[in-house]
Amino acid sequence: MFIDSHCHLDFPDLAKDLPELLRQMQHNQVTHALCVSVNLPDFPRVRALAETHENLFASVGVHPDYEEQLEPKAEELAELAAHPKVIAIGETGLDYFRLQGDLEWQRERFRQHIRAARMAKKPLIIHTRSAAEDTLRIMREEGADQVGGVMHCFTESWEVAQQAIAMNFYISFSGIVTFKNATALKEVAKNIPLDRMLIETDSPYLAPVPHRGKVNQPAFVRHVAEEIARLRDTSLESIATATTDNFFNLFKVNRHECETC
Repeated sequence: MFIDSHCHLDFPDLAKDLPELLRQMQHNQVTHALCVSVNLPDFPRVRALAETHENLFASVGVHPDYEEQLEPKAEELAELAAHPKVIAIGETGLDYFRLQGDLEWQRERFRQHIRAARMAKKPLIIHTRSAAEDTLRIMREEGADQVGGVMHCFTESWEVAQQAIAMNFYISFSGIVTFKNATALKEVAKNIPLDRMLIETDSPYLAPVPHRGKVNQPAFVRHVAEEIARLRDTSLESIATATTDNFFNLFKVNRHECETC
């Protein structure tokens, strides 16, 4: 079975077709999905998805691209994360690609999320783009290794991956790894220890080959696993088993309670 460790099922492109998306997940042996929060005003609908569907989980956080937001405080995030179906803090991190100027507010927001994760004792979902050095520095300064987490939709170098793994983080691959021109990322996927790997869609974005250019969905995470199996010259079953085990281990989800999900 497969687990989509990062998707946005509350986004309009997906929410309008939710029953069909859930059917497609079942058809493709995608048993669970983590619906990731990007801002606090929309968090209730993310949480509602997890409350309504046994095989869906939620996170709470504010994405670094959302500039015009009331800045979340660590205590507020930790309180929201106390819900049993909220299994992570994030999506958080740094993005120097889309925004320019004084981005100290991004760095302070990131620090608040790491502090919240430590308070809540729940792992982090980290987004980093064109900001790897500062991302890793703040992770070290704020003790992110105490809770661990995942470097979501990873597109950085093998060196960055190694530093993140050393801080108790997993590396998650999205549909980008299936793209023909993602040569460097394919090499990273070959080298990541299996016990530190996750797979995701980041849907509705980044649909993998052979669906590139279409609206992405959790069922397509199977193609990510297939490409990684091809790159590593191993069985699809081994990738499915490892990434599923890793999901339950990282997010401290009781596997036995989920067997009937």
